[in-house]
Amino acid sequence: MSATAHRIFKRCRLSFFSAAIGTALLSLAFPAYSIDQKEAKMLINRADKALWKMNYAQADSLYTLALRDKQGSAELYWKLARLHISQSETIPDKKNEARQTHYRKAEEFARSSISIDSTNSKGHTWLAASLGMMADNAGTKEKLRRAVKIKQELDAALRLNPNDETALSMLGSYYREAANIGWFKRMMGNAFLGEVPKGSYELAEKAFRKAISIDPRVIRNYHELALICLKTNREQEAISLMKTALTQPVLIESDKARLEKMRKLLKEHDTENVTQ
Repeated sequence: MSATAHRIFKRCRLSFFSAAIGTALLSLAFPAYSIDQKEAKMLINRADKALWKMNYAQADSLYTLALRDKQGSAELYWKLARLHISQSETIPDKKNEARQTHYRKAEEFARSSISIDSTNSKGHTWLAASLGMMADNAGTKEKLRRAVKIKQELDAALRLNPNDETALSMLGSYYREAANIGWFKRMMGNAFLGEVPKGSYELAEKAFRKAISIDPRVIRNYHELALICLKTNREQEAISLMKTALTQPVLIESDKARLEKMRKLLKEHDTENVTQ
C-alpha cells in the first residue's frame, strides 16, 4: 500500500471509529424508548378522552405515542381511523383534497386493524366509513362499486357485533339512501351500471332505532330517523326526535351542522316553534 493510500485508509478508519463511538454515546444518553401494553392502553384512554372533547390534535399526539413501536393493536388502528374521519369533518367542503387525505389515512388504518384482528368489528366499521366518505365525490360507477364493499364491511361488523352502534347508524344511512333511489333509476342502474344498492325506509328506521337504544347520545341517529319520519308523513314523531336531539351532547364536529339543520326543520314543522 502506498503512503498516500495508507493515510486515507487510516483517516477513514478513524472517522468510522469516531462515528461508532458517537453513536454509542448517543444511545446511552437517549436510549430507545419503548412502551408496554399497560402504558399503551393508558395513552389510548387519554387519547379517547381528548377525542370526545374534540381536541383532535391532542388525541393524534397520544395515539401516535401509543404507536411508537409500530406494533399497534387492532384497537389502536381502528381508533386512528376514527380520528382521521373526525378530523376530516373540521375541514371545509371546498378543501376536498385535504379531506380526502384524511379519508385515505382512515382507510389505511382500518385495513391495518383488520389485518391484525379480523374479528374486531370496529375495523370493518371504520373501513366502511372511510370508503363511504371517499365515495361522496366519486363517479356513479365508482359509487356503486364502493356501495357493494361498504355493505359487505357493515355486514361483517354486525355479524361480529350485532350491537355495534356505529355500524348500525351507517347501515341505517345506507338503507335510507338506497330507499331514495326510485324504481326507474334502479332499473336503469342495473341495466347499465351494475347492481344498485337495495334498501327501504323500514330497514333504515329499524337500524337507527336500535342504534339509539344502544347509545342515546348520538345526534346523527335522531336526525336521520327524523328525516325518515318526515318522508313518511309522520311529522309529530319527527318533531319529537329532533327536540330530543337538541338535548344531547355535541360529541363530534358534524353534530354542530346537524343541530343547525334540525333547528331550521323545527321552525318549518313545529307549530309551537320550540327550538331551544
